[in-house]
Amino acid sequence: MLIERVEEEIDLLKRHIDILKIAKEKGPIGMGKISELTGIPKHKIRYSLRILEKEDLIKPTNEGAVAKNVEKFWENFSDKVKFEIEKMKEMDNTLDSF
Repeated sequence: MLIERVEEEIDLLKRHIDILKIAKEKGPIGMGKISELTGIPKHKIRYSLRILEKEDLIKPTNEGAVAKNVEKFWENFSDKVKFEIEKMKEMDNTLDSF
């Protein structure tokens, strides 16, 4: 049960990043087109776009979502992911001692 929550959060983060990448490559782009390209339901696209907008990574326009501040995000994201991977490795090593 503990690890399932981590898996769900990783899946959600992946979805947000996939949508951000599409917005960067194809924006401005609407929910319907993102849903069509990804197979993700529109309500989940809407949620991800709200999160991305709150994080200042998406700008909504009349034509659809446009990505912004992506380069800065990627720099920080990469460092944070590496840090979290190291923490997971430490936990795995700790479990080996049981």
